[in-house]
Amino acid sequence: MTSFAPDSVVLNRKLPLWYQVSQSLRASILGRSPQDPLRLPTEEQLAGHYGVSVLTMRQALKELEDEGLITRHRRRGTFIEPHALRAAPVKLLGSVDAIVAQQSGMKTELLDRGTVPVPPGLAEYFPDLAEVATYHRLRSDEKTGEPTNHAHNHVRPELAARIDPDDLARWPMTKVLRDVVGADISRITDTVEARLADPETARLLDVPLLSPILHYTGITYDSAGRVLDVAVIHYRGDRFSFTVTLDAT
Repeated sequence: MTSFAPDSVVLNRKLPLWYQVSQSLRASILGRSPQDPLRLPTEEQLAGHYGVSVLTMRQALKELEDEGLITRHRRRGTFIEPHALRAAPVKLLGSVDAIVAQQSGMKTELLDRGTVPVPPGLAEYFPDLAEVATYHRLRSDEKTGEPTNHAHNHVRPELAARIDPDDLARWPMTKVLRDVVGADISRITDTVEARLADPETARLLDVPLLSPILHYTGITYDSAGRVLDVAVIHYRGDRFSFTVTLDAT
């Protein structure tokens, strides 16, 4: 039986390997084509693919099993669960690849884009600019069509000039900036708050007004400390959980 082929990834040895592997495999699973096989390679084969120990691979697979993305059967193997409805975790762990993985696997619609004066609340991040490019996107579950989150991005105009809007329908903004535009991304600072849905969020996410949501702010910096992008994302509170992992080393 043919097995699913996950993408490759370059691991950062300063971060927990099991987490990076689980997020890379998660992104591969969520971004797979419908015709791709559901059976995963063996633990040993996956460990060799990612260059980690079988124990590390086992921990990564347990993370995906707990999330409901895969099922494991003794002697039969590990299989992607194509119809699992899950509360997707919002996890913060110092890896740009983890951010890309978190935002992958959803249908994305570009609602609006343009150029606006720097909003007063973002002036501290763009002190050298009078205007920023804006993108407003709605993400939905590819299987059910249910809206899951909507995102506003505020991007430096010189970078926005090199963004193809079609790419934003396929990939997260972080991936487009890093891999397509070639932006020098050094770090991303994340903040997550509990809030109540305002009228726009309630309408876009199809939830009652004042229902709980997760309000995420991600600030992307280059190696010189300059802000490239400020993302504000509203996640449905009934479809996402929030986890922070702290590395003791």
